[in-house]
Amino acid sequence: MEFVTGYTQHEADIPQLFRDVFSASEGAAEGALIGTLAQVMMATAPKNDLYVFSARDGDVMTGCIFFSRVDFAEDDRRAFILSPVAVRTDRQRTGVGQTLIRFGLQRLRKDGVDYALTYGDPEYYCKTGFQLISEAFARAPLPLSHPHGWLGQSLSERGTAPYRGASRCVDALNQPELW
Repeated sequence: MEFVTGYTQHEADIPQLFRDVFSASEGAAEGALIGTLAQVMMATAPKNDLYVFSARDGDVMTGCIFFSRVDFAEDDRRAFILSPVAVRTDRQRTGVGQTLIRFGLQRLRKDGVDYALTYGDPEYYCKTGFQLISEAFARAPLPLSHPHGWLGQSLSERGTAPYRGASRCVDALNQPELW
């Protein structure tokens, strides 16, 4: 398996992967929502605010993850949120997703990012080093529909203290239905 950083030359494959995966697990409407989210993030997020990592097996994209910047109003540390995440349905439960997440986290550490956030299934994301956090530690950009899914992971010594101020995510993630 090969890991690819960036999305150049894969702008069509990536949203389709998200559409397929989320349609299979959550229904066509969710597939369309997340596929469009991926497409809009690639088209609108400033380059310095977005990381896209994918796993490929030959010509087949087996997984893809996005990390996008989250700014805290009163804090100069660099934080990124992991969302969305998709692994082809026929490759799920094979370690592709967790290996891809670890690959992305390693790159963020190398690039000086202080903290990674995500919002999802604690049982899954805790396997890659994420831990449950409260909004007293890091405020979410929008109200959380499932606060028990708010997770974070320090990537540097600077990342261990609570984050100050309100947070703001990239515009594409700034949709209440995603939270």
